[in-house]
Amino acid sequence: MAAEQRSAGDDVRAEGLIAHYEREFVERVADFQDPRQEWRRLFSELLGTFFLVLAAAGGGMMGHAFPSVISHTDAVVAPALTVMAIILFMGRVSGAHLNPAVSVAFAMRRDFPWRRVPGYIVVQLAGATLAALFLRAVVDVSATFGSNYPAASYSAGAAFWMELILTFGLVSVILGTASGAQNVGLFGAFGVGGYIALAGLWGSPISGASMNPARTFGPDLVGGDFSHYLVYIAGPLVGAALAVLTAFVLRGYGGGASGSAAGQGGLFTESQDPAPNR
Repeated sequence: MAAEQRSAGDDVRAEGLIAHYEREFVERVADFQDPRQEWRRLFSELLGTFFLVLAAAGGGMMGHAFPSVISHTDAVVAPALTVMAIILFMGRVSGAHLNPAVSVAFAMRRDFPWRRVPGYIVVQLAGATLAALFLRAVVDVSATFGSNYPAASYSAGAAFWMELILTFGLVSVILGTASGAQNVGLFGAFGVGGYIALAGLWGSPISGASMNPARTFGPDLVGGDFSHYLVYIAGPLVGAALAVLTAFVLRGYGGGASGSAAGQGGLFTESQDPAPNR
């Protein structure tokens, strides 16, 4: 093993660092486009969204089952930390979108193939639903307690605007940390997780700070209440579109090496990768 690591290091030095990363990127994109690997990425998105909704919906459901145990801060920070962990442990596999709005945004930036968006969205919705089913079975309260609805004293319009602006910020952070001009990889996980926590701390009382159609879909489906679901589709998607427009103003067109690698699963979190994943 040590001999192999030394050999890999010698290869990098002989090839040149820049040439090594260029070759590595080409190999990873080729691997991503290999249809034999798609099932891994879809499973990654399903599993990641399952854990995200487990924490996000679980906070509300556990708070109802155990009053005064789960605070507002706990409920919004838990999913943020979960997203951070998911990006770190499997971001390289699928890009860790975990959110239909993010998949659409990456596709609009030309950092993700449109033909793969439907599959990602289907498994994201499935993962969210499985998490809500698990929570209902174990916690034994309605999944509606883990969903998102406008606050009692606020209109659906107010919740829409809140979801729009919060998602605009979230997707801007995601696209920014996926850009070669910004921090990439590990730093992106901290940026995205930190933003989700901060947005939830101040924005959740009005709309729940979902920022994710899948996160709300699962509990709504299991709880049988889609009364305000349009808010949680329209707000995040419009916010994501505005974030894509802003990314163009700030950095021009997408489709570059770093953004595509982040959107498609290659986050360059390893300094050496002598053998592509096959």
